[in-house]
Amino acid sequence: MTRSIRINSLLRRLSRGTRTEHQVESDHSAVEDNVATILASYRRVEQKINRSQRSVEYVSDFFGHPAYLAATLSFVAVWVAGNAVAQRLYGQAPDPPPYAWLQGFVTLGALLTSTVVLIKQNRMSRVEAQRAHLALQINMLAEQKVSKVIELLEELRRDLPMVKNREDPELAALQLPADPDAMMVSIEEWRSDTDPGLLIPT
Repeated sequence: MTRSIRINSLLRRLSRGTRTEHQVESDHSAVEDNVATILASYRRVEQKINRSQRSVEYVSDFFGHPAYLAATLSFVAVWVAGNAVAQRLYGQAPDPPPYAWLQGFVTLGALLTSTVVLIKQNRMSRVEAQRAHLALQINMLAEQKVSKVIELLEELRRDLPMVKNREDPELAALQLPADPDAMMVSIEEWRSDTDPGLLIPT
């Protein structure tokens, strides 16, 4: 329901002006297809998560919630106050200052927290790397298609007798597909000249 409302809102913004009903319906279908494709990819990623990984991520989400901070501070405050009361009433506290047991619990909690967060971050890094690779492939394909369209338009222009032929070096350069390897080499050379300590990860 929420998705349909957002799509309809977007389509209303797109339909402002002189857009026809057919164009609006076409946009509606395209947007729905794109949203459905993205949601399907998210579902596939979620389905690949095993039970143990999912449990770890639930714990990681709790560690990132303000309630975890409040619980930790409350635990420390209760521990310190309890030992202070025990020291005053019985003359001996279970964990007197500097609170060795408390430090051990806090250190263990920090270790578990960092480990759980790293486990989730590793999975998210792999997912983001896959999406970045997909985006790179799509961009390269789109660039090749644009170059081909420019080439076809230039052929059409040369074949039309009523259009005067002209030389356009910039347009001729745009017809050539980009070379990713040459671009990476140029970027590496520029970055090494700008900052020799800054390297592009491979």
